Amino acid sequence: MRLLTLTLLMFVLTFPSIGFAALDYGKQSLVGVDFSGSDLKGATFYLTDLQDANLSDCDLQNATLYGAKLKNTNLSDSNLREVTLDSAVLDGTDLSNTNLEDSFAYSTQFENVKIQGADFTNVFLPKDVARKFCENASGTNPFTNRETRETLECDYI
Repeated sequence: MRLLTLTLLMFVLTFPSIGFAALDYGKQSLVGVDFSGSDLKGATFYLTDLQDANLSDCDLQNATLYGAKLKNTNLSDSNLREVTLDSAVLDGTDLSNTNLEDSFAYSTQFENVKIQGADFTNVFLPKDVARKFCENASGTNPFTNRETRETLECDYI
């Protein structure tokens, strides 16, 4: 028994960064859930209803929010780097001071989204969405120190 415990301890100490299971919240109704301040790296929210949820100050790097309903969801001050937002619905969503660098947002619906201080570096947005965002874009992202207008390339649209 001691040998087994010692072997397990050696493995954990040798490979501390290996994740044993990603969080899977796919196809669930998580309306109004408070995940604020959580480490949700690589989590799956495939077709999940996150209406009125609080995901502020979360690390969602590499998470999947494919087809998620994010109506009135708070994602402010969160790390959404390399996140999949394809086909998600963002209506009244708060993306203030959020880092969306290198995220995928193909056919994502954006309505009444708060983007002050958000970083959209290398995020493909349809021109009509980018133009709409540029009308109200302001602020500097506190994590990347990039201006929102610059990351949206407002001067070139």
